[in-house]
Amino acid sequence: MDFHGIDLNLLVAFDALMGERNVTRAATRVGVSQPAMSAALSRLRKLLGDPLFLRGASGLLPTQRARDLAEPLSQALAQIGATLLAPTEFLPERASLVFNLGLQDYPTYVLLPPLLEALAEQAPGIALNVRAFNDRNHAVDLLDAGAIDAAVGVVPTQTDGRILTRPLLEDEFVTILARDNPAARRGMSMKNFLSLSHVLVSPEGDRHGIVDQALARDGKVRKLGLTLPQMFAVPGVVARTNMAATVMKRFALSSEAASHLLLFPPPLTLPAITFHLTWHRRNDASQSQVWLRNLIASTALRL
Repeated sequence: MDFHGIDLNLLVAFDALMGERNVTRAATRVGVSQPAMSAALSRLRKLLGDPLFLRGASGLLPTQRARDLAEPLSQALAQIGATLLAPTEFLPERASLVFNLGLQDYPTYVLLPPLLEALAEQAPGIALNVRAFNDRNHAVDLLDAGAIDAAVGVVPTQTDGRILTRPLLEDEFVTILARDNPAARRGMSMKNFLSLSHVLVSPEGDRHGIVDQALARDGKVRKLGLTLPQMFAVPGVVARTNMAATVMKRFALSSEAASHLLLFPPPLTLPAITFHLTWHRRNDASQSQVWLRNLIASTALRL
């Protein structure tokens, strides 16, 4: 390989192109013009003997060679940056910045309020910008693009080594009914469970969730009276109707309608759900983001 003419800016350009998958956005990310970014891509292609990125309907598609290079080069840039730039101590009580945090519905409802309380106490100059996501792998796309600093949700199915995770909190399912629902006096046998009209939360609009999958294994089907794209309205709906819903226990207890609800163990075996904190390897050593991740973890422990 001929290294004549290669410079660090080419590696920075490649890292930006991998993150943005768009020449214009990559140029903005590193502070150069669009022609300069295009020229850098041409030099990289000549240097590496590979097209690296192909045009697709949704943006630039990396070749296998580009995918192979992405993580080693990202780590190399991070190491160079850490070597050349003397770290300054991060003081959260004096900091003034915005963190971008990806949250699924459950941690938004259960974790976000106490996290904001902790921020107000420890770092009043720090603000949060929350991005919602439902597909667990969408968090990986957001982290790759640098759109979020960390995410809390169900662990992604594929991380490829560049995405780091740690288990944050675990919760179990409960079936909720309104306190004045006549069915509540009968308990929660399978017969009573199947006699009720149920609320299902399905961001994709499917009428087949975890509960339905478990019932199907036993040849059973429940009646669905309502399908919602988000969980936030469920406790209020159940408290005011004769419907039932099977939701995470902490979510039910944290809702404003909690005093109007009764919680029952579901009459079928459902797995506990573990929510994970997820971040990109390139941010692993950042003092401010280490502090944020530790604050999120300590807040989750107190739930």
